[in-house]
Amino acid sequence: MRPDFPGMDPWLEHPALWPDVHNSLIAAIRDAISEQLPDRYFVALEERMVISVPWEATKVFRPDLIVASDRPAEPGPIGEAPKAGGEVLVLDIEFPADPITETYLEIREVEGASLITSIEVLSPSNKVHGDTRKEYLAKRHKLLLTWTNLVEIDLLRVGEPMPMPTREDVRSAAYRILLRRAWAHPSGRLYAFGVRVPIPDVSIPLLREDAEPIVRLNDLLHALQDRARYSKRVNYDRLPSPPLGEADAAWAREVIARAV
Repeated sequence: MRPDFPGMDPWLEHPALWPDVHNSLIAAIRDAISEQLPDRYFVALEERMVISVPWEATKVFRPDLIVASDRPAEPGPIGEAPKAGGEVLVLDIEFPADPITETYLEIREVEGASLITSIEVLSPSNKVHGDTRKEYLAKRHKLLLTWTNLVEIDLLRVGEPMPMPTREDVRSAAYRILLRRAWAHPSGRLYAFGVRVPIPDVSIPLLREDAEPIVRLNDLLHALQDRARYSKRVNYDRLPSPPLGEADAAWAREVIARAV
């Protein structure tokens, strides 16, 4: 039985499960929008390939068997040049990770295919420092300089939040949803919330004269969790990833206990 979390289930954030949750949620959001979308628009499911780990030497070892050396040397720092005398370097390296397919949504006009709204559900690669985060931030910045609406849904506690107001209660919130209507620039709306409350409904901005579809994100996620049986794939006896704070962890254990 699925634990009756009022909003986000923190156990869904596990890195082994999140790609499935992410892509399934994106598809569910598309279906919900399409049912309400005026005929002048369509919503497209787009993909991008992400390689999150670059080639990198993570550790340099100097082995016990060394040519022209009287004694073993200690491991040295990355980038230390080999000493003269034919010393053999042994390096631990990280290969590029397998490419990950990330999905997102674009709402476009049927006539001319003009981009109206971009909808993102963030992944760990967007929030953990590295090339992929830099690429996403560059794309985000470029979009914010155009007449394109943005809906950015962050249901992950891992990593660094997207650039936003520096109020501590915003930065310390577990989850966030950013809503940017291009015609209201430079104003926007930010929802910041924790694990104990329902996920807010999201209005999807279109052109100013058109009614906005409403996505009931909380209901979508809970229905998806039941349909995909995520709760059967989660070990609720283990801590979520990342772990909750002490008070939220105690509360979550009570929620889980009621589902047993």
